[in-house]
Amino acid sequence: MSTQALLTPYHKNLNVKNRVVMAPLTRSRAANTDNKPTADLHAVYYGQRASAGLIITEGSQVSKCAVGYVNTPGIHSKAQVEGWKIVTKEVHDKGGKIFIQLWHVGRMSHPDFHNGDLPLAPSAINPNEQSYTPEGFKDTVAPKAMTKEDIQTTILDFQNAAKNAVEAGFDGVEIHSSNGYLFHQFFNGTSNHRTDEYGGSLENRVRFFFEVLDAVKEVIPQQQIGARFNPSLNGVFGMTMDEETIPTFEYIIKKLNDYDLAYIHLSEPFTDVSKIPFAVENIAEHFRPLYNGTLMINAGFNQESGNKVIASGNADLVAFGKLFISNPDLVERFENGYELAKWNEDTFYTPGKEGYIDYPTFKEQEQHA
Repeated sequence: MSTQALLTPYHKNLNVKNRVVMAPLTRSRAANTDNKPTADLHAVYYGQRASAGLIITEGSQVSKCAVGYVNTPGIHSKAQVEGWKIVTKEVHDKGGKIFIQLWHVGRMSHPDFHNGDLPLAPSAINPNEQSYTPEGFKDTVAPKAMTKEDIQTTILDFQNAAKNAVEAGFDGVEIHSSNGYLFHQFFNGTSNHRTDEYGGSLENRVRFFFEVLDAVKEVIPQQQIGARFNPSLNGVFGMTMDEETIPTFEYIIKKLNDYDLAYIHLSEPFTDVSKIPFAVENIAEHFRPLYNGTLMINAGFNQESGNKVIASGNADLVAFGKLFISNPDLVERFENGYELAKWNEDTFYTPGKEGYIDYPTFKEQEQHA
């Protein structure tokens, strides 16, 4: 089974030992005053999964303004950088490669995270979702429309986070431009009603993302930058597709050919979009011809479909999420045809070790059987 497409190396920019990527997964384990990763939890968790060709960390907020979920780690303070150093060393010592996902949730937040202040967004439009606060789920509110000064500050926040990522020993960064968070809110006409140079036309709605990308590549080589997009996201995370949604993402992906990024990371639809006439159901197949660089795909893939999408040429890498939660040795299980362990959704976001670092490898499982 060693000839599986997923288990072959990939060398362009990334230079990874296999094409099995650990997807970014919010796990809410940074339950400390600094919201920093810790040696006894995060370092162990990521180290256990170092056989992946590439690990992409959970989304890590680029500033205090960027947070929107309880107990998520950041990458904007000295303490957080020191915490991440322990994680990257553990992964590297085990022969792995690790990128950090840079995150700003925008309007998918709550005033409870911001001393009562409103979260930031392109326009003052409530996503009508819920935010997971320290006191449990609360309804979102209408956010504050970002001023141009807010936008410039946020660009610098991303640049500073990328600089911190380099200091923390990461092999690269992924800009989280997906899943209804800040950049996605700018892209989408239903969440961006601005009339300045950051709204209206398609070119204006993507301007903020490219300004951030240009700022980030000043402090880290663009070959070490990835970006994540979810073109057919609809009905979740406050996103509603319209006729301009797919053309906007087509424009972004084509424009990224002018860069030499590590990869673009695309998601297949999270919900059924078959009845939306302007949606795309097969994202990898649709966007592959538009992009000359490395294409990573995720959402709902298993070993068989992952091998198939790479063999077809529609993707170069496949990111697996929930499978990596319950199978720290996912690569070895694919390699040997071992049965996969099932995950426990009740412990996805709970504090502590349970459901985080206590899933055994197949060999450990067999030893205790």
